[in-house]
Amino acid sequence: MAASLLVLISGSGSNLQAIIDATQSGILKDKAVVKHVLSNRKKAFGLERAAKAGIPTSVHTLLPYKKEHGDEEGRRLFDEELGRQLVEHNPSLIVCAGWMHILSPIVLNQLSAHNIPIINLHPALPNAFNGIHAIERAYEASRQGKINETGCMVHWVIAEVDGGKPIAIQRIPITQDDTVDSLEAKIHAEEHKLLVQAIHDIVTGAVPRP
Repeated sequence: MAASLLVLISGSGSNLQAIIDATQSGILKDKAVVKHVLSNRKKAFGLERAAKAGIPTSVHTLLPYKKEHGDEEGRRLFDEELGRQLVEHNPSLIVCAGWMHILSPIVLNQLSAHNIPIINLHPALPNAFNGIHAIERAYEASRQGKINETGCMVHWVIAEVDGGKPIAIQRIPITQDDTVDSLEAKIHAEEHKLLVQAIHDIVTGAVPRP
């Protein structure tokens, strides 16, 4: 039986498209299927990609919660509801594929209680450039002579941002000819392949769940 995937997105959904393609004609065919796509942004183009593939979608945005309840209480209520929605779908695996929102312990504890694993794709090597603007920070470090490579990884999600145990890693050299845009393009090209492979290894049991 194919594993059910719940994919979280915030933007264009190119990583989502790589997953969809792999389930239709790639290494995930008959092994996994995207059952639902959830975005924290109403205008995320990834929602259109999902709809085109016939995949149900939903949107869960933070702003209405903050407007009604204030920043702190609004975030707490948003997280509680997000966790509830994720659990309700009861996926085999949740995949953060360009999800630009920190998942708090309020969310992660709900998933853990229901034994639902969650992974994230991050455009940096382990413990190198955790958090936002990882590509830009790596590029700047290369220009300062501190590094000559960066990469991307798929890791288990824990409360510490990008601090979970890596599942798959791809190293990418930074050359003198690189610009931020060219480095970003190289990383994204590898991300798509790495994410699909990591999902494959998890759903087939090659990588044990935490």
